[in-house]
Amino acid sequence: MATDWLWSTAGDLGRGIARGEIDPVALCETYLEAARSHARSPRIYARMTEDRALSEARAAAARAAAGQRRGSLDGVPVSWKDLFDTAGVATEAGSALLAGRVPARDAAVLRAATMAGLVCLGKTHMSELAFSGLGYNPVTETPPSVTDSEAVAGGSSSGAAASVAFGLAAAAVGSDTGGSVRVPAVWNDLVGLKTTSGRLSLEGVVPLCESFDTVGPLCRSVEDAALMLAALEGTAAPDLTGATLKGVRLLIVETVAMEGLRPEPAGGFARAVDALTAAGAVIERRELPFVADAHALSPTLFAPEAYATWETEIEAAPDKMFPEILNRFRTGRDTPARAFIQGWQALRRHRAAWAEATAGYDAVILPTAPNLPPKLDRLAEGGEYYVTENLMTLRNTRIGNLMGLAALTLPTGVPGTGIMLMTPPMTEHRLLRLGAAAEAALA
Repeated sequence: MATDWLWSTAGDLGRGIARGEIDPVALCETYLEAARSHARSPRIYARMTEDRALSEARAAAARAAAGQRRGSLDGVPVSWKDLFDTAGVATEAGSALLAGRVPARDAAVLRAATMAGLVCLGKTHMSELAFSGLGYNPVTETPPSVTDSEAVAGGSSSGAAASVAFGLAAAAVGSDTGGSVRVPAVWNDLVGLKTTSGRLSLEGVVPLCESFDTVGPLCRSVEDAALMLAALEGTAAPDLTGATLKGVRLLIVETVAMEGLRPEPAGGFARAVDALTAAGAVIERRELPFVADAHALSPTLFAPEAYATWETEIEAAPDKMFPEILNRFRTGRDTPARAFIQGWQALRRHRAAWAEATAGYDAVILPTAPNLPPKLDRLAEGGEYYVTENLMTLRNTRIGNLMGLAALTLPTGVPGTGIMLMTPPMTEHRLLRLGAAAEAALA
């Protein structure tokens, strides 16, 4: 049945197209109809791009019929976070400050994906200007979590995660500055890949903090993440066959990341560690005190760059912003230039220390998020709860951004919890092979 397509992996859909069993146009129409009829679709999609999607699907069908498919995902429908520029279609980054902003050209990664044959279904809701890990956005819309109907989806790629989790896209493209791919992925039981800063182009991506901004996919499987990465950068996907954990050395960093875990994430992580050990991985634990020092630099590094990027727009109309997001931007307003520069100097030293301390391991593993998705009604009250939950939510994922790593989150089998694997910069293919082996062990 066509409705089964809504829950298939992107890789399986691509193989179905290649075998002639799936018509890309029928596939596209199935996803569009699902989005039209789904009760929560208005909370997930900011806007659909139906004409574009159908045109791209017809072109994919013609290529398939002629034996000229452009890649494994040619004809597969995906969604895009509403900070990726789409020519002639509004791109507003979840903010009233950008209402009516219509770019003339697609973002570079969208152009690459289109060349690979992916079908653009539409633009998904997100946290305002991508500056929250929670996914709560009272200015535009707050997407739902598939694991808890009363909770938020995680941010800032909230609608991206929800579009896949609710069967309204085969995969999604989001961005990750401090955890914005991995948090919504974990809270919706998906796979999320944070790429290394600089690996994928930021041209045509509405910025938050370009020193840390990255592009990454949210998917149903590690294979899908590998195929999406290939499509986004116009390269071949890594070969995941034969991936194994036998003899793989993994490190759990106790500092910061293992402190104060809520019961469910702690239980999910413990289950995952047991599964990886049973599959042959050798797992060790170490304290790395400098991680806490690096973490303490976050307010000095993220908010000042974000505020410098958006000061003109923010101060022209601050009343258009959700106060908690406005306040978060403004925390960077008065940071002295010397503190910002000294912060980056210190972070480079911490990155070197991380590389040395973890060099003997294949990956570092941590709980992706130390908490479950907070309830929407509590967050709507604002104040201290919103602030503390946001900081807790991004605590573990931010380590990957601070250290400049590649990172992958996988579901543990305990709803809303995940295990994160982190490897050195530009080692996404190695990371994805480890992820494929871990995925098999967790299954």
